[in-house]
Amino acid sequence: MSSLQIRGLTILLVIVVAILIAFPLDEKINLGLDLRGGMHLVLEVETQDAVRAETETQAELLIQRLKEEEEIEASFELTSDSSFELTGVPADRADAVRDAARRALGDQNWDWRQSGDRWLFDLKAQALAELRNQAVGQAVETIRNRVDAFGVTEPAILRTGNRIVVQLPGVDDPERVKSLIKNTAFLELRLVAEQAPNPAPTRAALIDQLGGRIPDDVEILPQDIEDANGNVIGQRFWAVEKRRVITGRDLRNARPSTGRLGDPVVLFILNREGGRKFGEVTGANVGRLLATILDGKVIIAPRINSRITDEGIIEGGFTPQEVNDLALVLRSGALPAGITYLEERTVGPSLGQDSIERGEKAGLIGGVLVVLSMLIVYKRTALNAIIALILNIILVFAALALFNATLTLPGIAGIVLTVGMAVDANVLIFERIREELRAGRTVKSAVESGFGKAWSSIFDANITTLIAAVFLFTFGTGPIRGFAVTLSVGILASLFTAVFVSRFLFDLTLSRRQRVESLSI
Repeated sequence: MSSLQIRGLTILLVIVVAILIAFPLDEKINLGLDLRGGMHLVLEVETQDAVRAETETQAELLIQRLKEEEEIEASFELTSDSSFELTGVPADRADAVRDAARRALGDQNWDWRQSGDRWLFDLKAQALAELRNQAVGQAVETIRNRVDAFGVTEPAILRTGNRIVVQLPGVDDPERVKSLIKNTAFLELRLVAEQAPNPAPTRAALIDQLGGRIPDDVEILPQDIEDANGNVIGQRFWAVEKRRVITGRDLRNARPSTGRLGDPVVLFILNREGGRKFGEVTGANVGRLLATILDGKVIIAPRINSRITDEGIIEGGFTPQEVNDLALVLRSGALPAGITYLEERTVGPSLGQDSIERGEKAGLIGGVLVVLSMLIVYKRTALNAIIALILNIILVFAALALFNATLTLPGIAGIVLTVGMAVDANVLIFERIREELRAGRTVKSAVESGFGKAWSSIFDANITTLIAAVFLFTFGTGPIRGFAVTLSVGILASLFTAVFVSRFLFDLTLSRRQRVESLSI
């Protein structure tokens, strides 16, 4: 088998495989937000929330260690998001505090110092930076889990510093999605304090019932009062213990269910450790009220009638959709920090369809003009470039389908640009061939020399553009990356078609005749 036949079979195989991969286009190519319609959100993670929560958790752990291991009754107060002050330690127990701090907090993450009868604890700069980074990373994964569970097709969730870019094609209920994403969904179950009757109509009234001062181990939290239609018409307040019986971190699963009266509820199932803790507390506190708290608000506070171990329910007059959404966010985990919306754009399906039609029109007009120009300037030789150009477009769509890339409006612009670049490579080759023919070379010699001399210029021009496309993809987001993807694929495809395919077509034409006196170029 000759070299020409091998090249021909290779090109034929590439064409067949590309067509099988790329077509039908409407099933194989994913459309981006600007073509399909949907939502574009830019969120910022309030990392100080995660830092504050970690500081409070570590302070509570130290207080517990001092009480259990050193028999020291101490208390703490946050002085900033990343520092707290410890009080109530006898002056002669300084060594006990240092030992407990090393065991509970460790030397690597915290600095501490004594100032009179107070101890000051500060989170180190490196640990603070790592905690902020972890908060953003965890937020990205939590949002991704929620979006995937919601059923959005081909979502794009990207991190840039403390910000998260979320693109959701095809979303038809933006407000519900925003609620799902932003909802912190931090679940806590705490015992209701016994020091005062609960609940009270106002915070001040509850403090009065507590003797004018909130005990150190008690916190006051609100509960929304709703009418029959679910509208919030007021609030009441509960005094609950600061100690958490269980939290959302102890959940193994959560799913929608129905209560005893057929009302929608969320059934939660605890992991082994959560079930053990829940069983111990409920078994020791039968008859007391247990508050279910979500995002700092009391949802319901039923009475404990018996020991509960591995599962429970969350009820509170929810609608079926609210139950589904709450179960979803509980399964995906709580956000480690609050979320702020910095930017929101919604693209309607009709606008996306209009973009597709305009992009198709632009590509068709541009392609026709390029073909006519090539035929006028290079006559029958232009057919080589036209065939290579068609194959170039097929290869671009095949690559997009193969790598499951998303086609955006800038991506269509990238395809149109690669059409011009593919033709530009052929122009360089054809002009070189013309120069060689004017210099008196034979047709075969001119073709061979033209391809050889044009190759370095084609390679340099395409590689520099490819480098720019790589930088766009690396540092860009959303539509910019879509443009970079199609541009990069188009460049690689044009190198293959302009040099390999076009050269094959020349060689195939010239091989059919013993002597070629002229070339229509």
